[in-house]
Amino acid sequence: MAMLLVGAMACKKSGTSLTGNLSASEAVDLMAGSLSSNTHGLTSVGSDASVYSQTDLDAHLNCGATRTDTITKTSPAGATTSFSYGLGYSYTLNCNTSNLPDNVSGKLNYSGSFSNPHMSSSNTGHVTFTVAGLTTTATAYVFNGSYLRSGSFTSKSDTSNHGSSNLDVEVHNVMFQKPGRNVVGGTATFTLTGTVPKKGAFSFTGTVVFNTDGTAKITVNGSSYLVDLTTGEKTKV
Repeated sequence: MAMLLVGAMACKKSGTSLTGNLSASEAVDLMAGSLSSNTHGLTSVGSDASVYSQTDLDAHLNCGATRTDTITKTSPAGATTSFSYGLGYSYTLNCNTSNLPDNVSGKLNYSGSFSNPHMSSSNTGHVTFTVAGLTTTATAYVFNGSYLRSGSFTSKSDTSNHGSSNLDVEVHNVMFQKPGRNVVGGTATFTLTGTVPKKGAFSFTGTVVFNTDGTAKITVNGSSYLVDLTTGEKTKV
């Protein structure tokens, strides 16, 4: 019995160390900061890419031509949630068999930081993407790609939960409605790993379902949260 008890305690300790005492709620806070527009997350990146795609069409970019651009994005002065990012885009216009614009494929490198009421983070990242829906008959831009981010974070609900994190998001058919570029559908899968000093490593996997009302349902470790894609605020469902 004593040996069984020691074994059970060892298993419990091992399970705790794998989460680094980071809760599923805090993991979703990190995800929300990587998705929402007020932290210039994935939804802003997808929206920007669709804008640049249309700009290239208006500028009559030739089929197969590549354009590069470097921009800086910062939050409005006095905003409750703040961010500052430097971004470098490279994208190519691809045409269909009729030699008409069909999609844009591209890459993005970025670095910067955000701070909202729940989490602060400094990070760098890399995105590879395709934006389809450039034809005049398409009702939405369709974004596919990989969104990678790594850096440091601090939870504001428990400042002892701070450390390093790595995020890998695989994006599937996220739709930005024309002309307003509101998110109206799509899915993603993600893996979030990292380390909290003196508490250990953590690892979470989950899914994202993008809804038609400006929210996304994030499910991680069996728990689901509804996240506002503008504010990053979450509600457990």
